[in-house]
Amino acid sequence: VYNGLRWGMLLFITSEVCFFFAFFWAYFHSSLAPNTDIGSCWPPINISPLNPFQIPLLNTIILLSSGVSVTWAHHSLMNKDLKSSTHSMIITIILGFYFTILQMMEYLETSFSISDSIYGSTFFVATGFHGLHVIIGSTFLLMCLIRIMMNHFSSSHHFGFEAAAW
Repeated sequence: VYNGLRWGMLLFITSEVCFFFAFFWAYFHSSLAPNTDIGSCWPPINISPLNPFQIPLLNTIILLSSGVSVTWAHHSLMNKDLKSSTHSMIITIILGFYFTILQMMEYLETSFSISDSIYGSTFFVATGFHGLHVIIGSTFLLMCLIRIMMNHFSSSHHFGFEAAAW
């Protein structure tokens, strides 16, 4: 059963990689060969892109930090250190919700909308689905935190945690 669940999760992750690859492909294709509908330039005329060294960079650092803290939680769980696992899970969940708040602020800062050419649609669809994944992942990790505090996981049986962390 465990191997079946593991394979199912790996196939799900593979489908998610393909899903996001399609959006990146649309963005890169449009940026490398902009058509006349958008003024033959990238970004399109009247689109003011976000500075990648502000909120996007901070969000990248937050997501990488949450990866470190969830790995810390996993190793603590495997070493039967529930206190450390609980603390690192709380940090991970806070980082996930902080990312979501910053992404909402980023959306409010943009000078374009989803209906502003291929630029706006690829930006909002890709980042929107990514944000949705972070919200769902943070919710799953919150449920795992509750299960850790209720001692539902052991050092050898914690697939629900692993699946949520992936």
